[in-house]
Amino acid sequence: MKESDWKIFKQIKEKAIEKFCSQALKEFEEVITDEKEHVHNRYLLLYKLVENTDKKMALIFDDHSRSKAKIQLIAIRCEGLADEHLLSKLSGEILEQTDPDRFRW
Repeated sequence: MKESDWKIFKQIKEKAIEKFCSQALKEFEEVITDEKEHVHNRYLLLYKLVENTDKKMALIFDDHSRSKAKIQLIAIRCEGLADEHLLSKLSGEILEQTDPDRFRW
């Protein structure tokens, strides 16, 4: 990955982490405040939700390196976490190589 794409990827990844975490916190809040569910059920659901979210976050974002940047960018794009403005700054080559439709992700 070219240096120019790497710099943009780092920005995309940072914004994607923020978006991912914001979405997760909103989901957690919905579970916590659902008064229709018993407190114990909410706790169990929240526990599982946090556990699954943590695994998903690790799959998408762990191991920050150029060698993993393309697969991470595919995952970020697939999850709808990529900032479109920043994506437009990437080279055509990287955009094509990380198009999730190309891999039927």
